[in-house]
Amino acid sequence: MAHASIYVGCTVPQLLRGAQSRIFPSCSALRVLRHSAFCYCTGNGTIKSKRKMDHLERTANNFRQEVITQAKVCGITNESETVKRLRLAIANKDFTFKAGQWVDFFIPGVSVVGGFSICSSPGLLEREGILELAVKHTVHPPAHWIHTECTLDSEVALRVGDLHGYQEGKGNRHKLGTAKLYYSAKNTSELLFKKNILGLMKAFPGKITCCFHVTQQRSQICKELQPHITEGRISEKDLEKHVSNDTSWYICGPPPMIESMSKLLTNIGVPRNCVFFEKWW
Repeated sequence: MAHASIYVGCTVPQLLRGAQSRIFPSCSALRVLRHSAFCYCTGNGTIKSKRKMDHLERTANNFRQEVITQAKVCGITNESETVKRLRLAIANKDFTFKAGQWVDFFIPGVSVVGGFSICSSPGLLEREGILELAVKHTVHPPAHWIHTECTLDSEVALRVGDLHGYQEGKGNRHKLGTAKLYYSAKNTSELLFKKNILGLMKAFPGKITCCFHVTQQRSQICKELQPHITEGRISEKDLEKHVSNDTSWYICGPPPMIESMSKLLTNIGVPRNCVFFEKWW
């Protein structure tokens, strides 16, 4: 049965090959990262309850791969004024991931472990040994480090995590249908990967479509984007026309946005088991 997917999101959120001993940190450095992560997970009983839960605590019950790989920063670009894209050369050839997964991000000397969604495809990792992350600037230590201290050749470690059960379910396989993306940001400069999205729309006409929403646009919108831009937030009216028994809904954004959109979808009659999101940050 052909399947439709609706993606609702806002901004938050792609090899160097050679001797590992020369390019990447030693095994002892990786053991330090493992130990740091373990201490962080098991030592939180001494932390006051008023502190917000951090990434490892929020995702303690989530599936994780056993492989922790060393990685080296081989590219840094500004996707917008608030988001940096990291390009990481992966040391371990056994390191793999599926589209939509995220990584635990271990930084030497930083006790807090980050959690970031992967923005590149598994194909890029297979072809070039490269993985990419898009990270928005915040005061959270891992994100702050990426925006203020991370440089080319910085060394980190990664581990893939995922809400594994749904992806592996035998009953959740569908033939390719259509995908509709509703993407909201403050302005067009914060619409990350917009050129990639427009390219996909041209490559798969009628299969992939997108409506960009901007809430605080002050400058002129370029002609290429104008046909796809709506001013204002994503509304009930935008989404209710897509409600059907064959539609799955995927939400990505900060927790208040996810909660708001989940309630909106419930109000327009979308069953809870058709709505998917990760709420771990």
